[in-house]
This record gives sequence, C-alpha cells and structure tokens, in this order.
Amino acid sequence: MAQTNTKPNIPNVALITVGLDPRLADQIAETAAKMLWAVHRADCEGYVSHEKRPPLPQLVKNAQVCVAVIDFDKDIDQAIESANYVQELYPGKTALIASSATMDHQLLLTAMRVGCNDFLGGEFVDPAFLDTLVRINELWTAKAAHTAELGSVLTFFGAKGGVGTTTLAVHIAMYLVQCHQKKTLLIDNHPQLGHACIYLGIDGSRYNFHELVRNLSRLDSELLRGYIATHSSGLEVLSSPDTCGGRKATDPVSMAQTLDFLRSEYDYVIVDCPTALDETNLAVIEASNQVFIVATPEIGAVRDLSRHVDVLSENEQNTEKLKVVINRFSAQHAVSVGQIEKAIRLPIAFKLPNCYAEVTRAGILGEPIGYKVKSEFSAQLHKWVSSLAGAAAPHIEETAPKKAKFSLWK
Repeated sequence: MAQTNTKPNIPNVALITVGLDPRLADQIAETAAKMLWAVHRADCEGYVSHEKRPPLPQLVKNAQVCVAVIDFDKDIDQAIESANYVQELYPGKTALIASSATMDHQLLLTAMRVGCNDFLGGEFVDPAFLDTLVRINELWTAKAAHTAELGSVLTFFGAKGGVGTTTLAVHIAMYLVQCHQKKTLLIDNHPQLGHACIYLGIDGSRYNFHELVRNLSRLDSELLRGYIATHSSGLEVLSSPDTCGGRKATDPVSMAQTLDFLRSEYDYVIVDCPTALDETNLAVIEASNQVFIVATPEIGAVRDLSRHVDVLSENEQNTEKLKVVINRFSAQHAVSVGQIEKAIRLPIAFKLPNCYAEVTRAGILGEPIGYKVKSEFSAQLHKWVSSLAGAAAPHIEETAPKKAKFSLWK
C-alpha cells in the first residue's frame, strides 16, 4: 500500500518494477519502505512501451521522481524500450536499475547506455539494495539543493537563414564572459556544418554537441570536459558536426535532459539553433529561459518571423519567453519598427544596426568584434548583455583598434 505524504519535504516516489518475479518485486518494495519517502508502487508483469502502456495509478503518475527496476534477462530489446518509456514519463527524474541474474558484461554495457546507473543481480540482499536507494536519494537531494542556482538557457533561433543568428549568439556569449565574467557555454545545435567555431577561429571538430547528447547516460562534469573547445576569451563551446551527411536523429527527451545538466554547470548556456521548428528544436525551446528569434527588416524575413511567432505563441509559456530581435536595422530601405510589431503582434526587444561589412570581416578573420571596440554594434551588444546579466552597461574607453591578420580559418 502506498504511504501517504503528510510532510512537504518528503518526496513522492514512484516505484515501478518491470518484468520482475512478484517475490523480488515485494522485496524491493519492502526495502524502499525503509526510506523516508512516500512510495507509490506499480508492478508491471510484462515490458512496457508506447504501444504497451501500463494502467498506472494516478499517484504513481503524479510522483515527483521515479525508481524503476527493469528485468534485462528475458528480452533485452524490450527492456531498452521499457527504460526509454519510463524516462519519458519522468524526464530527468528517473533512477533506472537493471535487474539481471547473469550480470553479463555486454548486457550491463547496454543497460548503462540506456540510462541504468545501478544494477541488481543474483540473490536479493536487502542492505545492499538499501545502500543503492540511499545513494539515489543523495543525488536527488544534491540536485534539489542547487536548483535555485541553475544557470539560464538562452536559445537563438533565426526566422530564416542568413539573418545573422549565429553571429549574434557568438557575440552575446563572448560578451557575457568578457564583460560580466559569467561562466558561459555556447552550443552549436546545427545538425551539420555549423559556423560557431569558424566565427571564433577555434577547432571544434574533435567532438560535437549531438554526440554528447547521445552519451547522456554517462554524462557528468568529467565527460563534459572532453567535449569542450575553449576560446581565448574563456568562452566554452560545443560544436556541431563538421561533416556532411550520415547524421543521426537526436532524441528530443535526451536533448532536454542534457540541457538540464548543462544549466547546472554554467551561468549561461547559449544555444544556436537551425531554422526549423522540428521536435528537437521545440524541445530546446521548451527547456529555455528565453528564446531570441532573429530577423532582418526585409519583407521575406518579416513574413517568416510572423509565421514562426504564430506557431510558438500557441503555447503560452513560449510567448512569455519569446523575444524578437531585429538585426541589420537601418532607418532607410527597411520595413519600419511599427510595421514589424503590427505584423507579429509582439514588441521588438532588441535592434542591432546594419554593420554588415564589419561583422563579415570579423567572421572571415575568425575574430569576433571585441567588447572594447567603439562601434554602434558593440554598444547595442553591451546593452543587451547587461540586461541579461542584470547589470549596468560598462563604460568602455576608446582604444586604437589592433591591426588584424587575415585568416579565413585558424
């Protein structure tokens, strides 16, 4: 019988067993009852998936976190499906335990890849399993303790290609580091041939963001270090694949869970997204604190901006976090601010001046426009970044620009 949660600091825990012998399921439940949890139990005799959804009690569905013990001996493919299904029910809040009498090395490796960090094998030993639950509880407690300290995920999304989305994402990320000393990660979320590392003049070809997402089950601070490229400013970067074709689909749930982990490691996570409202990008938008949708003041971009705003505004939560940015704005030969705001029924949050030649040159050199450079573009970036960091824009003394070397790629 499920315990009743009478104290707000006691977590509601869904205890789900899949494919286990009833006697083993009872032993697991008896041990879980020793924890300071409100346990809500559900035993599934067979494997579960989207096609074989179990009739879970409402208290189990509403639980804050989940411990799931899954048998990996009877059918490993169905066990994998079950693990994925349970993680989708409780995204980022599931502790998976693989049960196997054989404890075969290849089986354990497969279980780890699908997200199982703990294992139950051979004869059931109550103290050992209790230690496992205590360790899981400590991880949950530690995660809850610094929830208030989590960083912000800021997503940059272009209304159409060629509006300067990557350029703005690169500069905002770098200025957060240089002007406000914020620990910042820039993610190039393009499925292939992203330009973030090229604009920064660094080599990001060794690993990429999508490979990191596919290794979610092993993701920790140490693994993350092996995927990061670092710019001279201190900005850290996760690149996109720099090859054509052969790309693998990225699971939206894994994408969201990866961003949740990264926000615990950084003050700001800047995500440069491709122009497509597919499942992956929508998962990124859902996980974001703010979404900057970028357009230029020309009729094609404004039309596309309006359509994207209409789609994203169908979700009220997206509307609250959506910020419209107009890049390359000029008073002449452009759609006016009033016309744009009327078309999209949203205010324009930021306008960047038309400094196309200056920005193009910076991209060719692989050297973003420095935060000390005296220009209207840099001044507007300062205002934008300061609004994000909650600080006044710094006073920048005028300095003579350095003569840059020409370099297409460093």
